[in-house]
Amino acid sequence: MKVYPAEDVGMSGERLGRVSDYLEREVAENKLPGMIALAQRRGKVVHHSLHSLMDIEAGRPMEADALFRIYSMTKPVVSLALMMLHDEGRLQLHDPVAKYIPSIGKMKVFSHVTDRAPQFVGQDPPMTIFHLLTHMSGLTYGADPWHPVDQLFVKAAEENGFFRRDMPLDELIAHFADLPLKFQPGSGWNYGVSTDVLGYLVQVIADMPLADFLKRKIFAPLGMVDTDFYVPQEKVHRLARIYNTDAAPAPQLIADEDAALGDVRVPTLCPSGGGGLVSSTSDYLRFATMLINGGELNGARIVSPMTIKRMATNAVPRAYLPLKAGVERYGYGFGLGFRVMLDVGQANGYSSPGEYGWAGAAATYFVIDPREELIVLLMTQNWSAQQPAPRSIVPNLVYQAIDDLNDA
Repeated sequence: MKVYPAEDVGMSGERLGRVSDYLEREVAENKLPGMIALAQRRGKVVHHSLHSLMDIEAGRPMEADALFRIYSMTKPVVSLALMMLHDEGRLQLHDPVAKYIPSIGKMKVFSHVTDRAPQFVGQDPPMTIFHLLTHMSGLTYGADPWHPVDQLFVKAAEENGFFRRDMPLDELIAHFADLPLKFQPGSGWNYGVSTDVLGYLVQVIADMPLADFLKRKIFAPLGMVDTDFYVPQEKVHRLARIYNTDAAPAPQLIADEDAALGDVRVPTLCPSGGGGLVSSTSDYLRFATMLINGGELNGARIVSPMTIKRMATNAVPRAYLPLKAGVERYGYGFGLGFRVMLDVGQANGYSSPGEYGWAGAAATYFVIDPREELIVLLMTQNWSAQQPAPRSIVPNLVYQAIDDLNDA
């Protein structure tokens, strides 16, 4: 990958060097496993650094073509796939989900607790595609141990093994449909399995397996040759191993390396639209560059500029903010698949109005800033209960290197 002088795009190479300095300190203090950091401005890569090891036990250095489980950075890809069908006139954003997946319309909604028993009512209004895209559906991940719906979700996951690679996607959605919603659709924001339902919706409306749709409509046109829901045998040697950095004095290998979604070296019948993809730095850079270009890359038009604009526009009422997810919460709203910067004054660091992106559970992260024509991309495999600091600090270190602001 060619790296241009930072000065070519109005940045300071000396100050941009702080990215590597910071990450090397984190590695030296055993706070991080291997990582790749990348920054691109005005279409030119100005920073691309590889740090530490992709396989600590084997002493194998991080490699530029390493493959990473990107977890929730799958969500923007699948949200875009849904919007491609929208652009073909196959659906409307406020269509009830039950129009395409009837079982979703039968889901009950938590109302209150009476005599220590949760009470449930019918959906009013019905859940729509818009609610799925914006995480205002009432679906959950089971993260709140005190909420009755989250408790039911965790119990069902333990009993049924959600996201098992031998479980057909329609069976997974049927399990979700047997559970209640946390709140009436549209009446709150909660991070959950909405995009997994969205992925199945793509499959139903397109009449094509989700994995095939993504490959034909997005990955192949963009040249994303290493992005898929599983890693074939010939690429397994490129798969970065996954670690936990919470308690031990050094990163600890997650023994079975499944980390929620099973062994990615095995083909899956259950492609998770919310978190199942494996990708590389260069592949996800192609995806991000297509987004910042308004839906086009190297002559391949994926969607229109209007589509990207709509997706990167906040859709969540301010009464439901700040977001209750990750370091991204402060200053951000949420559009149709991305966090979206609304109030730079409240942000956790530097940003611009309209900056957008998302993160993955193993500390992958991306920033797209249309105003500054900037992309920041972090790839690692750090499964940590704590929000990893690089997700906040590295983008700040890139922003502070800008000398020539586009809005100056």
